[in-house]
Amino acid sequence: MSTLGGQIVRGAQGPSGGTRFKRGKVARLIMLWILNLFFLFFFLFPFYWQTITSLKSSLDISATPVVWFPTHFVFTHYQTIFAGTPPFGRNILNSVIVATATTLISLLLGTLSAYALARLPLPAKRTILVLVIVMVTFPGIALVASLFVFLRDLNLTDTYGALIIPYVAFSLPFAIWVLTNFFRDIPAELAEQAEVDGCTPVQSLTRVILPLSAPALVTAGLLIFIGAWNEFLFAYTFMSQSNMQTVPVAIYYFGGLHEVPWGEISAASEAVSLPIIALVLIFQRSIVQGLTAGSLKG
Repeated sequence: MSTLGGQIVRGAQGPSGGTRFKRGKVARLIMLWILNLFFLFFFLFPFYWQTITSLKSSLDISATPVVWFPTHFVFTHYQTIFAGTPPFGRNILNSVIVATATTLISLLLGTLSAYALARLPLPAKRTILVLVIVMVTFPGIALVASLFVFLRDLNLTDTYGALIIPYVAFSLPFAIWVLTNFFRDIPAELAEQAEVDGCTPVQSLTRVILPLSAPALVTAGLLIFIGAWNEFLFAYTFMSQSNMQTVPVAIYYFGGLHEVPWGEISAASEAVSLPIIALVLIFQRSIVQGLTAGSLKG
């Protein structure tokens, strides 16, 4: 606003222009909130429906019209799956053992390999990393037959090793790739200073580099754990005994001949989903830091 010839001249940002700007900003905020609520509903509704179905009675599940919110909750579906033969708790234990072993072995081997690729003067490092990425692209369905013959000849079918070995083989390239990029962003002077102070290369890795790499380790470890926890093809092919099956295969066999027990399937899915959701919520800060690797650079 300026004064010209004793008259007040209003600029483009006068009251009317400012009002239009504020209205446009409010409209954009409203539209953003509408989109956020839509996507929130889109992603949370399946989990809500699974939870509600696991707590409905069999009559409410098959009722017409659909019962969106039951008047009373029942826990018979959970009792059924954990009282079966074998109990579903055994399948959960199998998945915990396989996924945990896969994660630990993949992180151990991946850390050593990634540190060597990131820090040591190795020849053809770029070629090695390209081959690592190529390994990730192999579809499991193309290898399942040859893997089955290999594991059968070693008498490993229906054992934890039948799943841990291929899971590690498929998870290790991912761990190497993620950790190599993260190790490159950590200043090399830190490891050099530790070695000047008397640490061996292994000690500088364990005492200096790994504590700084905690976000990347947590991110890679959690993604590997979830991948092993949810894997179905190998578990279905290599495990024929019901007491050795993991949770995806056990849930698959819940289906009956003439009807589908939606209550038991939902209860089992709920029981195996909640621990993963809890892990993601607990380590969400480390996951964000690990996915944005490079924040420590400089």
